Amino acid sequence: MTVAQKNAIAKSTRELRTSDDEFEAAFKILKKYPKRVTFFGSARLLPDTKYYNMAHDLAVRMADNGFAIISGGGNGIMEASNRGAFDGENVSVGFNIKLPHEQHLNSYTTDSLQFNFFFTRKVMMTFYTHAFVCFPGGFGTLDEVFEVMTLIQTGKMPPVPIIFVGNKYWKDLDKFIRKNLLKNHLVSNGDEQIYTITEDFNTIVKIINKSYNS
Repeated sequence: MTVAQKNAIAKSTRELRTSDDEFEAAFKILKKYPKRVTFFGSARLLPDTKYYNMAHDLAVRMADNGFAIISGGGNGIMEASNRGAFDGENVSVGFNIKLPHEQHLNSYTTDSLQFNFFFTRKVMMTFYTHAFVCFPGGFGTLDEVFEVMTLIQTGKMPPVPIIFVGNKYWKDLDKFIRKNLLKNHLVSNGDEQIYTITEDFNTIVKIINKSYNS
């Protein structure tokens, strides 16, 4: 066996151990915070945009209600939500992913972990939260939220609130689900109630608090 082959095997073994270590390290972080809300949304929305500011302000409200704010730790909506909690001196968690040329941890986290594996990061951001707040985003955001909806639909995770923030942005998705999926019996009656679309912060706080306390 060549030196290169030995190094490849050793690297593979280290990576397998690292995925287990990532789960363990993330569990330790989350166990410290009994109330948790995960924010999803685009990394491309800048601080001068409407939804960045809304994510910041909603994170302030949720953090003031005792929830740790969890994001993917990057820019855009992730930064905005972390910043909202951070500005109020509340818990701001960033679960960042290591990528070659992008996705650096934002500077507004009070607790963070850098993941090497997408699957471990996704598990820790979804299965151990009490609600999801979804701002406008691209393929990554849609991937995350549709996986969550599928897990709730199939009973593989508890039916926690999924809040879509951005009435204009999400209305076409809601229309597609009702017109094409529900009407053609591709989802069941009631599946359209897995999520809520609203920009009203009082409604969002009420829904999440009611779900957590039930």
